[in-house]
Amino acid sequence: MTYLPSTFRALHEGWTLTAADLPADAPEVAAAPLATGIPAAVPGEAHLDLRRAGLIADPFDGDNESAQQWIGDTAWRFTTDFDWNDDGSARHDLVAHGLDTVAAVELNGNEIWRTENMHRSYRWDVRHLLREGENTLAVTFAAPVPEAQARADRDGALPRVNHHEYNQIRKMACSFGWDWGIDVAGAGIWKPIGIDSWSGVRIASVRPLVDVVDRDGGHDGVLTVHVDIERAEGNAAVDLSVTVACPDGGTLRVPGVVAAGATTAVLTVLVPDVQRWWPVGYGEQPLYEVEVEAGAAGWCGRVGFRTVELDTGPDDAGSRFVLKVNGEAILVRGVNWIPDHAFLTEIDRDRYARRVADALEANVNLLRVWGGGIYESDDLYDLADERGLLMWQDFPFACAAYSEDEPMRAEVEAEARENVTRLSPHPSLVLWNGNNEIHAAWAGWGWAGRLNGRPWGDAYYSDLLPRLVAELDGTRPYTPSSPFSFGDYRDPDDPRYGSVHIWDVWNREDYTMYAKYRPRFVAEFGFQAPPAWSTLVSAVHDEPLDPFGAEMSVHQKANLGNAKLQRGWQGHLPDPESIEDWHWTTQLNQAHAIRFGVEHFRSLSPHNTGTILWQLNDNWPVVSWAAVDYNEHRKPLWHALRDAYAPRLATLQLRASDRARSGAWEGTEPEPDALVLVLVNDTGEPYAGTFTITREAFDRTVLAKAVVEARAPARGAATITVPAEVAAFDDPRAEVIAAVPDDSDAGFATALRYGAEVVDQILDPSPLLVEAVASDGGCVLHVTAASLARDVFCHADTVDPLARADRGMVTLLAGQSAAIRIESPAGSDPQDFAAALRCANDLL
Repeated sequence: MTYLPSTFRALHEGWTLTAADLPADAPEVAAAPLATGIPAAVPGEAHLDLRRAGLIADPFDGDNESAQQWIGDTAWRFTTDFDWNDDGSARHDLVAHGLDTVAAVELNGNEIWRTENMHRSYRWDVRHLLREGENTLAVTFAAPVPEAQARADRDGALPRVNHHEYNQIRKMACSFGWDWGIDVAGAGIWKPIGIDSWSGVRIASVRPLVDVVDRDGGHDGVLTVHVDIERAEGNAAVDLSVTVACPDGGTLRVPGVVAAGATTAVLTVLVPDVQRWWPVGYGEQPLYEVEVEAGAAGWCGRVGFRTVELDTGPDDAGSRFVLKVNGEAILVRGVNWIPDHAFLTEIDRDRYARRVADALEANVNLLRVWGGGIYESDDLYDLADERGLLMWQDFPFACAAYSEDEPMRAEVEAEARENVTRLSPHPSLVLWNGNNEIHAAWAGWGWAGRLNGRPWGDAYYSDLLPRLVAELDGTRPYTPSSPFSFGDYRDPDDPRYGSVHIWDVWNREDYTMYAKYRPRFVAEFGFQAPPAWSTLVSAVHDEPLDPFGAEMSVHQKANLGNAKLQRGWQGHLPDPESIEDWHWTTQLNQAHAIRFGVEHFRSLSPHNTGTILWQLNDNWPVVSWAAVDYNEHRKPLWHALRDAYAPRLATLQLRASDRARSGAWEGTEPEPDALVLVLVNDTGEPYAGTFTITREAFDRTVLAKAVVEARAPARGAATITVPAEVAAFDDPRAEVIAAVPDDSDAGFATALRYGAEVVDQILDPSPLLVEAVASDGGCVLHVTAASLARDVFCHADTVDPLARADRGMVTLLAGQSAAIRIESPAGSDPQDFAAALRCANDLL
C-alpha cells in the first residue's frame, strides 16, 4: 500500500506554477501571469491550476480541447519555499510519490534527478542540500507532447493508435486522448511529495502474502510477510515483529529479526480457523489488520485470506478461462474500468465509492483496470476489498509497441516492482495482465512489417513481468495480454481459446452478430450511446443541436462514431425525427445491443465463463460505450446491464435442434431453429420449480401456453425446450413470448422474446397511464401499461440535472404496473418527471 509513515512531512503548501517555455500559440493573456507565477495545488495538475487562475475556460466545454492544446506543448515549472530545521534525524529524504512525467527536480538550485515515469515513486537523500531556514524546491516538467515526439524522432517511431507518440514515455496513455477520451496531456505533481526525516531504520516495503491450507473440519490461513528495510547507518540486527488483528477481536504476534548486514526478512504467521475472503455473492469479506514493526519504524495494512487460480487448460472446445477463488469457479460479470476523470487528482475516495456502488448495484463482480490508464489507487482497491469486488489489473501498456531498450526497460521494471508490491495486500486483486490488445495488434494489425524485426515489448509480457509477479507475489495468476489464446500458433483473439475482444459488432456488424459467437471468455465488447441529456447539453452547444454538429463531433472520439450509431439502429428502431428522439434512440439501442449480447454469452454457461463490458465509466462528457456518464448519471445501458447480470437469469434463446444439426454440412454451424429457455443460476443454492410460458398478444390475450419443469444446479445452468406451439409466432409483429417463474421469490425475472424488432412491431405509441405523487426528496411515478410497453425509462436529469431514478428499462405487459422512485434535490414538480418518461413505443 502507499503508506505514509509518521516521519513524512508533506510539502503541499505555497506552490506556484510558471511556464518554463511558453509556445507561440499560447493566449496572450496568459503570458504575464505565467511568467511571474500563479498559485498551484499539490497534488495537482497544470490544467487545473490554469483553470483556477481564470487563464483557461473549462477544458471539457465545447471545443476548448483544441484551443488548449498549447498546454501539452508547454514545459511547466512548479516551485515552493519551505522552512526546514534539523530535528536531529540521521536521514532526510525527499520523496516524490508521483511526478507526471519527465521532470528535473531541484533543491536550492541543485538538480537532484531527472525523472522518467509517472507510474513510480522516487526517493533521494538530500541531507547535504537542505539548509536551516528557508529552502526552495522546484520541479520542471518537459512538455509532454513534444517530448514524446522528440523521442520518436530520435529513436524511431513505433506502431500505436491515436495521434500522439504516447508509447515513447511512461505516462498514462489515455491522457493523450483515446477513442472516448479528451486530449489533455499535461504535467503535475500528482501524488504526495515531502521530506521523510528518520533515524535508525525505515521500512522500505512490505509484502504480506496469503495462503489458505485445508485441514480436517476447517481452514488455516498462512500469512507470509516479506519485509525490506533500509538503515540510516551501520549494519546491526533489527528487531522485527508482525501482529495480526483478527475480525473476531483476537490478535496474533510473531517476533523476528532482520539479521546483521541483511536488508530483508520473512516472517510467517499461522492463523487457525481463518475466515476466508470471498467475492460478492459467494460469501463474506473478512479483513485482517496487519502491523509490522522494525525497530522504531512501523507499517500497517489489511489482508484477506483466499486462494486464486486461473485455469486456461485445454478441453474439447478449445481452452478454458476459469477464474477460481478458494477453489470455486467464478462466473465473471464484469466491466472495464478507465480512469474516472481525465484529471486524476480530481478523483477522491468518495468518487471511487460511488463508482464501486454503480458496479455492485449493476450486479457486477469484477472490474478490469484497463492498460491505457494507471496502476489504480489504494482507495479503489480498499473499497473493492471491503465490498468483495474482484479486480483485474492490466500493466499500463495499451495498443502500441514499446521499446525494450534502456532507459525504458529499467523504468518498466522499477514501476512493476513498486506496484506489484504496493497492491499485494489487497485480496480483491485476482489477476495481473501484461497489456491491452498488443499481442492482437502484433498478429492482426500489420505491425510485423512495420516493425521490420524491431522488438515491440514482448520481452516485458513474456519474460520480465511474469518473472516479477512470480518473484514478488506468487499468489496471483498472470496473463500476457488481453485478448490472449494461451497457445503457440494461435490468433490471440480466437474466441475458442482463452479471452477474446469482440469489436466487429459496433465497428462493422449488427449487434445480432453476437449470437454467432461461442466465446470462452469475453474481456471486451461494447456499443456506444450519448451521455445523459443534461451531461450532453452542458458541454455541447451547437445551434441547433445536431448529431454531426461541430461541438458534438468534438465530444465523439470514435472513428465515424455517430455514423455507426445511425447504422446501428437500422432494422431495430425507427429513424428519429428530432434531436431528442436521436438521443433516446441511440441510448435505447445501446441498451438493447448489450442486453442481447450479455444474455447470449451467459446462456452459454459453463462453456462461457464470463463477460467484461466495455465500459463502466467516462472521464469527461462524451458519446461513448460507458454505462455511467461523466456526471454520474446511469444511462439506460446501466439498467439493462443490471437485469442481464442478475445472479439468476432467465433468457429465451434460439438453439439448433437435432434435426438442424443432422442436416448441417460437415464443418458448418447449423442454423438455430428451436426456442429454449435457459436458466443461469449464479447462486450457491440449486433451483427447482416451474415456469409458465405463454405466447400472447400485446393486450395479454393468451394464444398458447405451457408449464415446464426446470432444475438448475448451484453455479450452473439449465436449458429447457419451449414447446413448439408456444414458440411459433402467428403474427410476429403483434405477439410476445413470456416465461414467468411460478414462484415469484425464485429470483428469476420474466424472460421475454419478441417476434419482431421495435421498428416492425405494432405497438401502441402511448401505452402508459401515469400517476405522479410527491414524496420526501422527490416523487414516485406509478406507471400502468394499457398495452405492451417496452423499456420504460425516465430521463429525470432533463428536469433536474441532479435527479436520479431508481429503476429504468422496465418492460410492462398489458395490465402490469411499476413504481419508479425519483430522487430530486431540486424538488421539481412531479408532473415534470411524468412528462420525462419515454418508452420504445413512443418512437413509433
